[in-house]
Amino acid sequence: MVASCQNETPLEATVLETSASGNKLTQVTEFQPSENSSEVILDPSVTFQTISGFGGAFTEASASLLNRMSKANREEIIQAYFGKDGARYSLTRTHMNSCDFSLGQYSYAPVAGDKELAHFTIEEDMDDLIPMIKDAMAASEDGFRIFASPWTAAPWMKDNNEWVGGKLLPEYYDTWANFFVKYADAYKAEGIDIWGFTVENEPLGNGNNWESMHFTPEEMTDFVVDHLGPALENSGKGDLVVLGYDQNRQELKEWVDVMYKDEESSKYFDGTAIHWYESTYDYFPEELQYAHAKAPEKYLIQTEACVDSEVPHWKDDAWYWKKEATDWGFDWREPEKKYLHPKYAPVNRYARDIIGCLNNWVDGWVDWNMVLDTQGGPNWFENWCVAPVIVDPEKDEVYYTPIYYTMAHFSKYIRPGAKVIKADKTDDGLMVTAAQNPDNSIAVVLFNEGKDARSFTLKLGEKQKDITISGQAVQTVLIPAE
Repeated sequence: MVASCQNETPLEATVLETSASGNKLTQVTEFQPSENSSEVILDPSVTFQTISGFGGAFTEASASLLNRMSKANREEIIQAYFGKDGARYSLTRTHMNSCDFSLGQYSYAPVAGDKELAHFTIEEDMDDLIPMIKDAMAASEDGFRIFASPWTAAPWMKDNNEWVGGKLLPEYYDTWANFFVKYADAYKAEGIDIWGFTVENEPLGNGNNWESMHFTPEEMTDFVVDHLGPALENSGKGDLVVLGYDQNRQELKEWVDVMYKDEESSKYFDGTAIHWYESTYDYFPEELQYAHAKAPEKYLIQTEACVDSEVPHWKDDAWYWKKEATDWGFDWREPEKKYLHPKYAPVNRYARDIIGCLNNWVDGWVDWNMVLDTQGGPNWFENWCVAPVIVDPEKDEVYYTPIYYTMAHFSKYIRPGAKVIKADKTDDGLMVTAAQNPDNSIAVVLFNEGKDARSFTLKLGEKQKDITISGQAVQTVLIPAE
């Protein structure tokens, strides 16, 4: 029997939208009725993963740019990411030693042969990185987690004695494990608590371009089981999170099969880290499902993503909604895999990937650089990329791209500890995900990639609300706790 309209109760909800037509986290209150309305049906009784958080990375590139901005603009950007009225980033990353988004190459272990790390120093971070992190901590009312990733050990610890490529020499396995301990202690002394680590950024390499160090799944697992895990445990840091892998999703099955082969191999891994660069449109749901099933109690965190191999478009919102951007694979991928890298719209890529991840057990999603300049740097390798916030330090100007607002649709309203809940839809043209926050409020995020507006009825139990989402738009619907 169909319930009569008289029994329908209005659903109280706030609707916020970012769109190609100009909305930027704008509250929408007027909706056009439609005869072709679909349904989005929420069921909070069916829950999935617990959210770890959303955010971006503290890099030397971003931090150095903030140091070149006026005090007012520096504070504005920090507040935009971490303040109560901003994106409220809750999960962040930083690099140990240098990476391509550093001003140059450096290691915290600068003295060759220093097995005991007597000369360990984070002096390189004192001018830029650490002040940025501290300013973010001061701005954040809820606080945030920060995990660190090495791109490489110092060249003297590696078999090729180079910054790029090569493997860690077995004689330095314990030294490298203690490096993580020293790092956590050094940052703690500066008032910064490290939440955890990824073992190695992109252990499969990056085409021998910038800082890297190679591990097979077996080598990384052995390093964690026999060296890193015990080093953290013996130093009283056994509660620090260790995330394995940290590269593209296509190889996930091979890695989790080794990492979580048995109780011994799994002991020190708290989760798996992944990147999105394998494809501009495929978020690899089968691989994500497999990784979760292999270790359902472990974290599954997207730790790096960006519009890569692109110079940012300055104060041109329309570009971020157009399918004109390309990535590394568009130019350099082997011919049989170029189909994974078509031209795409930056907003589409972020919205599709985050929703796709949340609907396939990913519990955290971390962007790459928070701030870059109009060239897409600084980057010592000239590996230009786009960030949500672009600055022109010479003119002291700031541009919040549509990517910034897209990230905020998730980070601001889906909070750590939220549970992803069941959200069914009848319109294949919409992407939808939903989560219930610790305060019992519900955030529903929708993405309409098409150019035409779409109407839907949002249903929660006996309550419902008729909503329209603009063409090319991201929308967050906030339902307060009862």
